[in-house]
Amino acid sequence: MSAPTKLAGFAALLALLLGGGAVAGATLGPDREGSQPPKMAGHGDTPAMDGMDGGAHPVRGLAAAEDGLRLELATPELRRGRDERLAFTITGEDGLPVGDFDVTHTKRMHLIVVRRDMTGFQHLHPTQNPDGTWTTPLRLDEAGSYRVFADFSHDGEPRTLATDLRVDGTADLQALPAPATESRTADGYDVRLTAGDAHPGDEADLRFEITRDGRPVHTDPYLGAGGHLVALREGDLAFLHVHPTEHGEEEGIGFDATFPTEGRYRLFLQFKADGRVHTAAFTEEVTR
Repeated sequence: MSAPTKLAGFAALLALLLGGGAVAGATLGPDREGSQPPKMAGHGDTPAMDGMDGGAHPVRGLAAAEDGLRLELATPELRRGRDERLAFTITGEDGLPVGDFDVTHTKRMHLIVVRRDMTGFQHLHPTQNPDGTWTTPLRLDEAGSYRVFADFSHDGEPRTLATDLRVDGTADLQALPAPATESRTADGYDVRLTAGDAHPGDEADLRFEITRDGRPVHTDPYLGAGGHLVALREGDLAFLHVHPTEHGEEEGIGFDATFPTEGRYRLFLQFKADGRVHTAAFTEEVTR
């Protein structure tokens, strides 16, 4: 075979190999510009991974950091049964404490502390120091792992960041109480919940009627509304934002809430009467 014939055959073979490689690269190689990579299980297909459920109803409080902001505790552990001082900062992308916060519900910072079994609920309002550190007195009488939620607004955007706090000792964890329409506060106020059937993605009207010794209780404004409500989802303790609604005194205290998924939620209602803040807790079952 002559040299020109060999060269022509080699060129043809090379063209075939290069063409096949281009086809294989388009099929098996890296994604081209504008294409979407295949979704891997556990990366974005679970609602709690990105703070959204079904892409429509956001939940908060699943992570310590979000959009450049981070919740940092000065210490991850407190002593049981002691009057301690909890210190924390909200840091920005530069790692420095953030100093400016918006006023929401009459406060610049709301701190929720609750044990992982959703007992020991506390709602605190820390004080900010000149260096940007927030501090608040805190006493935790039971051992276990607690979830700390910093609920605030910064640059007009509501945020809820959360992290864990340990209290050393053997934890006596409690089962979540069964759903009920009535609850009694530690100091003798009876609260009745009217919610109807709650379904995922649908707005639920939660109404609370408060009595004491069988007589309706006139509540005072608390945090700029008739009352304050925190809703936490069983399992991951996702933090739901609820909106107070205006109801007459005879209709009790009302809130609008959208539960993102089916399951059980713990509701913590706080109201002010006789010069003190009282807390009533309920378990709400959300079904399809």
